[in-house]
Amino acid sequence: MSTIKPLDEEVLLMAAKSSKVLVTAEEHSVIGGPGGAVCEYISEHYPVPVKRIGIQDMFGCSGSSNELLKLHGISAENIIDTTKSSLNK
Repeated sequence: MSTIKPLDEEVLLMAAKSSKVLVTAEEHSVIGGPGGAVCEYISEHYPVPVKRIGIQDMFGCSGSSNELLKLHGISAENIIDTTKSSLNK
């Protein structure tokens, strides 16, 4: 999803019905971002676990893009690892 509004409810519902867990990844705070919007919609329409990957509730810092992605757990490797571990629960 590239935007929070409009939320693609049809795709979210289809994903929830065909998955045992949803994983969101965003270069944004997990508070008030797309992952939160997914959680709100899914909790009311087809509850499944949702794992949100993104910037946790912390102050910003400086660094290269790769350093910041790694610091915040948003690297491709972490997204893959988190998704795999979420599926194994």
